[in-house]
Amino acid sequence: MYLFDLRSSISLYTPINDQETAYKTAMLNLLSEGKIAFERRRTAGHFTASAWILDPSNARVLLVLHSKIGKWLQPGGHADGNQNLLEVAKKELTEETGITSAELLKTSIFDLDIHSIPAHEGIPEHLHYDLRFIFRGNSQAAIQINHESKDFKWLPLEDISKLVNNDTSICRMVEKSKQLLKKPPAFSN
Repeated sequence: MYLFDLRSSISLYTPINDQETAYKTAMLNLLSEGKIAFERRRTAGHFTASAWILDPSNARVLLVLHSKIGKWLQPGGHADGNQNLLEVAKKELTEETGITSAELLKTSIFDLDIHSIPAHEGIPEHLHYDLRFIFRGNSQAAIQINHESKDFKWLPLEDISKLVNNDTSICRMVEKSKQLLKKPPAFSN
């Protein structure tokens, strides 16, 4: 297990555009609120973590069809008090896909995003301050989605933007994946 210092990890993160710069600033500000920033009871918004999973060929990504939201997304979810968001991403990856042997490809943060979650079953609309980490998983392994997802797909990087209706957040991770794959060695920390 890697040691993970959230404040340092966010501070060292290099945004690729002004939007990510704003996300970085907002996340550092949220950290100043302490433990509540990692709990759902902070109804304005809270930290979450997710896993961007490439296949062994680095050509496809695993996405799940989220049951509540009805969108294709990377596995991820709530911190529920856990301040080690890398652990949260790994836990969510396993819970939502059944993959237990994914390899962490980059020990630093892969992507930052803040997005709105619509009101659902008495929970008001709120923000997810999502840290994303990149993994490699076996695309031949049996996938076991849980109740949070309706379906899953291993999709070629080139096909993802159409499936997600050009969602800025996911398309940004697709572009980052393509850039990382151009660098020898394939990934750096």
